[in-house]
Amino acid sequence: MERSLTMETLNPNVKAVEYAVRGPIVLKAVEIEKGLQQGMKRPFEEVIKANIGDAHAMGQQPITFLRQVVALCTCPELLESPAFPEDAKIRARRILQGCGGKSLGSYSDSQGVDCIRKDIAAYLERRDQGVPANWEDIYLTTGASDGIMSILKLLVSGQGLSRTGVMIPIPQYPLYSAAISELEAVQVNYYLDEEHCWALDVNELRRAYWEAKRYCNPKVLCIINPGNPTGQVQSRKCIEDVLHFAYEEKLFVMSDEVYQDNVYSPDCQFHSFKKVLYEMGPEYFDSVELTSFHSTSKGYTGECGFRGGYMEVINMAAEVKAQLVKLLSVRLCPPVSGQAAMDVVVNPPQQGEPSYPQFLKEKMLVLSALAEKAKMTEEILNKVPGIKCNPVQGAMYAFPRIFIPPQAIEEAKALGMPPDMLYCLRLLEETGICIVPGSGFGQKEGTYHFRMTILPPTEKLKVLLEKLSAFHIKFLEEYAALQEPSR
Repeated sequence: MERSLTMETLNPNVKAVEYAVRGPIVLKAVEIEKGLQQGMKRPFEEVIKANIGDAHAMGQQPITFLRQVVALCTCPELLESPAFPEDAKIRARRILQGCGGKSLGSYSDSQGVDCIRKDIAAYLERRDQGVPANWEDIYLTTGASDGIMSILKLLVSGQGLSRTGVMIPIPQYPLYSAAISELEAVQVNYYLDEEHCWALDVNELRRAYWEAKRYCNPKVLCIINPGNPTGQVQSRKCIEDVLHFAYEEKLFVMSDEVYQDNVYSPDCQFHSFKKVLYEMGPEYFDSVELTSFHSTSKGYTGECGFRGGYMEVINMAAEVKAQLVKLLSVRLCPPVSGQAAMDVVVNPPQQGEPSYPQFLKEKMLVLSALAEKAKMTEEILNKVPGIKCNPVQGAMYAFPRIFIPPQAIEEAKALGMPPDMLYCLRLLEETGICIVPGSGFGQKEGTYHFRMTILPPTEKLKVLLEKLSAFHIKFLEEYAALQEPSR
């Protein structure tokens, strides 16, 4: 059979896309899992997936109030049931009032349901202690990823030296490199400083920017705060420096803030880029183009499957905004159930409402468990010779540096794979632990890492870390090179 679509005729931009979080290691893990179910013998009983920030798949329990509101919106006859609290019913009625035919099954406006956009604006004003937020600057999205892709689509243009350059942190979340490949933009790497807890140094931004000017037009600056995969939380001073740099060079800033509720280190605090920009004064606040992103998938709700998210777009030209709405209207609207879930994230029970005590208890339980697991992960990994893990200040991941012996590096090269891919494959086949090699996120030449999530339940995470530690020592011994990485 002669096919029109073959690997030769496939869009080359699609071939260039790589997404390590669901890459070859994960496909292998699924294959092993199926084998175990069919009775295949392995030196372990289950595959422990620590490759993706999917909280509920790891056993985290849903926040009751969020599920109640979405259930009431989905099945409005439940509004008559005494089993549901009044504060959940009030929110569900308000959301349904904003839906066509008072049904979650109708399309919403492309920008999202108006009352939800207004709730997000009110949330932003509370979060940023009075910094004004205009609900018409807010667009609901299908998870944060959809918003990031839409904004990048607007920004990519030109050919040759004028082709859009997109500055991304290394290590980065592979959505960015994948989107840049798909849109044929130019990836401009700036490196986070591992020796200083993955800090962002504005001098490194300048270096990357001026180097890139030789071959493209760098006009977009992407920031992930708190960091994924690196778990760092940026200081206010750092954010101010970055915004000053963006102002000087007229860069469009994309601030990925999906982990804003995931800050564990007592010395750290989340500062939104918008609030810092506002505090820098009107000269900055009225001119720096900034889009910030948030999602239902992370935080303490972990509702990945609803694909809820939003972006706030400030200082975008009115005629460009009209083009953004046109672009968003092509995909009609984000899932309305996801929009309802997003509404609960920004409008949770308040003190004095009947659901508040249970909501607060559930929220604090999730966040305190994550903080405990962040500390435990760092402590256990740092006891292992040849592993160095920076403090997990926020987000949901550790990104430790691992020493890989020269013989293992040679073996990986002979197999045509990065050394940390060989390491992660061996770990999976010998222990059933599925993590992602650092090469999938980007790293400094000659360094090796892996990303693991801290989401598994505490006891399972402890087992995972113990197995990983034992594997690492065995791996080093096998290649006869037990030594620490340079610190």
